[in-house]
Amino acid sequence: MSYRMEMEAAEFLRTRRDRIAPGQVGLAGGGRRRVPGLRREEVAMLAGISVEYYSRMERGDLDGVSLEVLDALARALRLDEAETDHLHDLARTAGPLPRWRQPQERTVRPSLQRFLDSVTETPMWVRDRRLDFVTANPMGRALFASMLDDPVSRGNTARFTFLNPASREFFPDWEDSADGVVATMRTYLGQNPQDKRLSDLIDELVARSEAFRRRWVEHNVRHHRTGIKRMHHPVVGDLELTYEAMDFPANPDWFLFALTAEPDSPTEQRLRALVGR
Repeated sequence: MSYRMEMEAAEFLRTRRDRIAPGQVGLAGGGRRRVPGLRREEVAMLAGISVEYYSRMERGDLDGVSLEVLDALARALRLDEAETDHLHDLARTAGPLPRWRQPQERTVRPSLQRFLDSVTETPMWVRDRRLDFVTANPMGRALFASMLDDPVSRGNTARFTFLNPASREFFPDWEDSADGVVATMRTYLGQNPQDKRLSDLIDELVARSEAFRRRWVEHNVRHHRTGIKRMHHPVVGDLELTYEAMDFPANPDWFLFALTAEPDSPTEQRLRALVGR
C-alpha cells in the first residue's frame, strides 16, 4: 500500500471518529476530553476489537483486516453505505495490488452515439472517472455548453466547478454541488488509487483552489447515482432536473447520466427551447 493511501485510510478513520459524540452511541461524555469525538479505545470497544488493533488500523494499516472487522467498524463509526464501501475499497488496496492499466482513450462507438442522438427529449451525457466529458446527445451538449466551451475547464466538471467563477451562477446550489464533486472524486480514488490522471487532477485542484482544498481534507465520500440538479442556464434560465446515473458494463471507466424534467413543468418547456423545439 502506498504512503498516500495509508494516509487516506488513516485520515478517513480519524475524521469519522471525530464526528461522533459519545452520547450518540450511548457513552458518557463527561470529564475532560482531548478529542472532539470518540476516543480510540471507545471505537475499539464498540467494534469488539482490541485498542492495539484499531490503533494499527487508524495508522493506515488495513492489510489483512477481515470483512467482519470492517463491517463491525463501520457499524461502530455509523458509516453510511458510501462510507462503508469506501472503507472496503481502502482495505482492498492495502494488500498487494494487481498491475493496473490506465484506461486507454476509447473512441465512442457509433452505435452508442446513435443511441444518444436518438433521445431528443432528455439531456444525456457520458463522463469518466476523472469527471472528463466523453460524449453527449445534442440536448446534453447544449445544456453543458458553458463547461464544454470553457478553455480552463476543458470539459472537466471538477475544473469547471472550482476554477471557473461562472460555475457559481450555473449551479445555484454551488456549495452542495462542490461537496458532491469532491466526495465523488474521493470515492473514485479509493476504488482506483493507481489512477495517475485522477491523482494529478486532485493535486492540481488542491494547489489552485482553496475551496477544493478545504473540502478534500474532510474525507467525505458519496455515491453519485440519482438526485436533483438545479442549474441556471445562460440562455434559457432556471432548470430543475432529476438525474439518473448508469454504469457501462462494456467500459467501467464511463458513466451515463440522463436528466429529466417533470412533465409540463417550466423546466421541460425551457429544455425544448434550448434546442429550438
